[in-house]
Amino acid sequence: MRILVLGGTGWLSHEIAVTAVARQHAVTCVARRADIPDGARSVSAVRDLEPVTARYLFVSTVSVYADHAAPGADETADRLSPLVADAMGGLEDYGAAKVAGEDAVLAGFGTERTLIVRPGLIGGPGDPTGRTDYWPWRFAHPAVQGAVLVPEAPELPTSVIDVRDLAAWLVSCAERSVVGVFNAQGPAVPFPEHLDVARQAAVSDARPVSAPGGWLLERGVNEWAGPRSLPLWLADPSWYGMNTRSTDRARAAGLTTRPLIDTLRDALAWRELQPDSINRGAGLTDAEERELLAALAGPAA
Repeated sequence: MRILVLGGTGWLSHEIAVTAVARQHAVTCVARRADIPDGARSVSAVRDLEPVTARYLFVSTVSVYADHAAPGADETADRLSPLVADAMGGLEDYGAAKVAGEDAVLAGFGTERTLIVRPGLIGGPGDPTGRTDYWPWRFAHPAVQGAVLVPEAPELPTSVIDVRDLAAWLVSCAERSVVGVFNAQGPAVPFPEHLDVARQAAVSDARPVSAPGGWLLERGVNEWAGPRSLPLWLADPSWYGMNTRSTDRARAAGLTTRPLIDTLRDALAWRELQPDSINRGAGLTDAEERELLAALAGPAA
C-alpha cells in the first residue's frame, strides 16, 4: 500500500511511518525536516489531496468533547464549537481547532473515506512532554530519600495509550480500510494504582507521600503537565470523565494495548538516555520537591 504521512518527524507520526515501513508499505512523508524514518522518502507537496487519495486518516483528540464529567461517554457526545480559521490563540483553543480539523476532513472526503481517531493521553518512550515518564523517573530518582510527593487523588482515573500500540492500530486500520470515528485510550486506572505501577517500573522502594490538592494549588503546583507540575493530576472532578471514555468501537475494530507497566518501564528506560532527563518540562525539579516535602512535614521535621 502507498501511504502518505503528513509529517513523519513528530512523535506519533514518526512511529506511524516506522510501523508502516516495517510492514512493507511504500511510505512518503510530507515534512519540513529531513529526519524521517529509514525506508521512507520525503517530499514537499501542496496538501490538496482529495482528488488522489482513497482514504484520509485524521488523528484528532478527546479534547474535542464539550464535557468531560460523565464517565464512559462514547463518540456521540457533544463536541466543542469549531475554531474559526486562523483564530488559534493558545492551548485553550486546541480542542476547538481539532473540531475544525475533523469538520474540514469530513467536508473534503465524506464519511465513506474518512477515519477520525480521538486519542487520549499518549505515552511511552519518546514522550516529548515528559508527562508519562515523570512518575517512574521520579520514583527511580527521589529528591528526598525514600519519599515521592504525590497529590491526594484516590478517585482520579488515569489512562495512557502507548504510542506504539496506537501507531500499530492506525496502520492496521489503513490496511483494512476502516472508516468512522473512534476514541482510542488505554484502560482507565485509578491514580494510586498508576503510581504503584510506576514505582514497580522503577524498581523503587520510595513511598508516595500524599498532599491535599488544595494545599498543592495554594503553593503554585500545577495540574496535568508543564513546569512545577504533578503530571496526570486533575484537581477538578468535572474532568474525570476524560480518562474513562468508551473505547468499545476501537477495540471492536482491533485496538489492543500492552500492560501499563511495560509502557512506563520503556518510557523510563528512554528517559534515562536523554541529556535533559532531570527536567524535561513536566513535573517538579528536585529543589521544588524537597521544598514542598519539607513544608508538608511541618516545622518539627
